[in-house]
Amino acid sequence: MLEYLRNASEKPVAKIMIGILAFSFVGWGVAEWIFGGVAGNNNLMTVGGAEISAQQFNNAKSRQLAQMSREEQRNIYTDAAAQDAFNQQILQSVATEQMVQNRADDLGFVVSDKRIAREIRSYPEFQSNGEFSTLLFDRLLSNSGYSEADFANVLRNQILRSMVLGAMSVPVPVPEFAKRAAYDARYGEREIEYATVKYSDFKVAAPSDEQLTEFYKKNPKTVPETRAVSYVFVAADTMQPDSYDAGYAVAVKVEDDIIAGESMQDAAKKHGAKYVTYPAFNRDGRPVDKLMTDTMIAKIFDMEEGLESEMIETKDGFVFVRVDKVNPAHVADFADVKKSLISDWQKSEQKKQAYLRANELLVDLNENGKLAGVKAATVSRAKGAPTDVLVAAFRGDAGTNSIVPGEDAFYVLSVKKAISPQVDTKKMDELNKELQGVSLNAVQDDYNSFLMREYPLEINEKVYNRFFAK
Repeated sequence: MLEYLRNASEKPVAKIMIGILAFSFVGWGVAEWIFGGVAGNNNLMTVGGAEISAQQFNNAKSRQLAQMSREEQRNIYTDAAAQDAFNQQILQSVATEQMVQNRADDLGFVVSDKRIAREIRSYPEFQSNGEFSTLLFDRLLSNSGYSEADFANVLRNQILRSMVLGAMSVPVPVPEFAKRAAYDARYGEREIEYATVKYSDFKVAAPSDEQLTEFYKKNPKTVPETRAVSYVFVAADTMQPDSYDAGYAVAVKVEDDIIAGESMQDAAKKHGAKYVTYPAFNRDGRPVDKLMTDTMIAKIFDMEEGLESEMIETKDGFVFVRVDKVNPAHVADFADVKKSLISDWQKSEQKKQAYLRANELLVDLNENGKLAGVKAATVSRAKGAPTDVLVAAFRGDAGTNSIVPGEDAFYVLSVKKAISPQVDTKKMDELNKELQGVSLNAVQDDYNSFLMREYPLEINEKVYNRFFAK
């Protein structure tokens, strides 16, 4: 395969680090999986009819893991969510590579052995004193896990990718009218007048019980689901084999005792493990505990009351979790929230009166051109008035009047004039690059969709579920 290199160097080829061949189009991924009947074979998936085996997936996974730090590897092995995300990333990568290969075949693209040899000789990593070094080449290859054929295939696919996707990196020209319109929209200003009608300006008496009851019927308060939990923790450094084995042995004994009917507290005490219990909490009010990660909370709120989890492996040890009590989400009793309802009811009544006043001001403005308590301002999209007013000022056309709702007030707004900005060359250049990026992303998304339609991906569900223990 690498005859041209052999003739030039008179040295054998072994392995190479994949990092120097990193593909620049890493964003090109397959976003959708079509689970369908691909029964009767042991392939993990097919892409446009091309079969991808579980072994191909494992090879790609091993290469990716080899590039990761020990901490990153440990996170993948001990965090189920991280492991699932990593597997999906590898699946997408393998599928995308095959998709691009299919497209290259259909377009008739070919990469010759001579081209492969020339590319290899041009890598700075393989050169010494400006010349290709077989010694350096072999040394790098010997540490990476690639055979000669594997390396040639990786490089060939790299070149084919650039042929298939290279055009997708070319900036898309943006028409002048589009740039100007975007520039005006971003940097333009508005001359406005507005009056503020605060809710707090209106005094409201305390509500009666009947009024509060009626208000609560329309605005019920939901108490979120809460769960009381307990857990047993067996400490171990899972990156150290001896510590892992010792901790695992203790965890197995704890698990056996729990299955035999002992309480988690007794099992923990018996084997010197840590026992922790927490009163009921909701998803957003978790205890301050490093074991209460997003993944752990998700698991806790997916379990049934009275059940213990299987052994959960973390980077710090082994955990068994029990959901002691589940308090379902429910509408709070009126008596429990009556006091807090008073301020809500009063603000609601103030808001009604404020709106009536704002509407009076708007009618007067529309009929007589007058606005009491008016404030004039020249505003941009980011400053010059309250945020709600700014949004409304640029949403409406010049000459329009309206009522703008806010958090604590209504605003009566009159947009007087739209002011076109003076062109700043630096800002225009930055905007042009941004618009080119947006256009390029749109083209890439469209091409990606085309590839997915042209070379549909199908998962062998039976093999997939067995392979990933679904």
